[in-house]
Amino acid sequence: MTIVTCATKNCGMTFAAPSHWLGERRLDHATFYCPNGHSNFFPQASEEEKLRRERDRLAQRVAERDDAIRRLNEEQQHTTRRLRAVRGVVTRTKRRVGNGVCPCCDRSFGNLQRHMATQHPTYKDAPHADEAKAQT
Repeated sequence: MTIVTCATKNCGMTFAAPSHWLGERRLDHATFYCPNGHSNFFPQASEEEKLRRERDRLAQRVAERDDAIRRLNEEQQHTTRRLRAVRGVVTRTKRRVGNGVCPCCDRSFGNLQRHMATQHPTYKDAPHADEAKAQT
C-alpha cells in the first residue's frame, strides 16, 4: 500500500492505495478519486513515456535524413545522366562540323570540310574541354 494525498485545493485527504494500482495510474494517467470524491490523476509523463517519445523523435529524424540522402542520390544520378547526354550531343556536333556539315541546316560544305581537314585535323577526334577535365 502507498499513501496518497488528494491534490484538490482545500481537501488534502490522505488515503492508502495499492502500489501496483497507483503505478498503473501513473502510466495510463487515468482519473481516480479520493474518499471525498475529488478526481485526481498523474499528469506527468512517466520515464517510459519520455523514452518512447525520444525514441520516436530520433526515429523520425533518421527517416528524414534517409529521405534526404535518397533525394541527393537521385539528383546526382539525374545530373550524371544529363551530363552524359550533353557530352554525346557535343561530340556528335563536333564530328559533324569536322566533316563539313552545318549543325543548323544539315547541308554539307566542301570548303568547311577542307578547312577543317587542313587547318584543324584533330578537331573532331580531340576530346571536348569538359571531357578532358573529367579525364584528368
